[in-house]
Amino acid sequence: MAALIGLEPVSAESGSVVFALTPGEHLYNPLGVVHGGALATLLDTALGCAVLSVLPKGRSYTTVELHINFVAPVTLSTGRVVCNAVVLHAGGRMATAEAKLRDVNGKLYAHATTTCFILAAAASPP
Repeated sequence: MAALIGLEPVSAESGSVVFALTPGEHLYNPLGVVHGGALATLLDTALGCAVLSVLPKGRSYTTVELHINFVAPVTLSTGRVVCNAVVLHAGGRMATAEAKLRDVNGKLYAHATTTCFILAAAASPP
């Protein structure tokens, strides 16, 4: 999915992940702006990877809630956008994170939060 849309991993450290996207017309909706689904994928990917970055080895997660506010349209003229995601809470069963999508000048295009369910470690095969 990331390759289809053109998501670019930029950086990752414990609790914080950055992804980028350069808009293209292939991502446009019928209104002539980047489809919200493409931006949602960018936000969800960054949020999930931020959560994954704080989990112990062998643990994983699943998104149970994703809330996005789109505050400005993204087009070719916007240029590259960068999504910064940060973990707010990581407990034994749930984690939350927030992300902001900005252009290179710092203009905000979207912000999002997620709640993730932390999955138990998979049993090792005998």
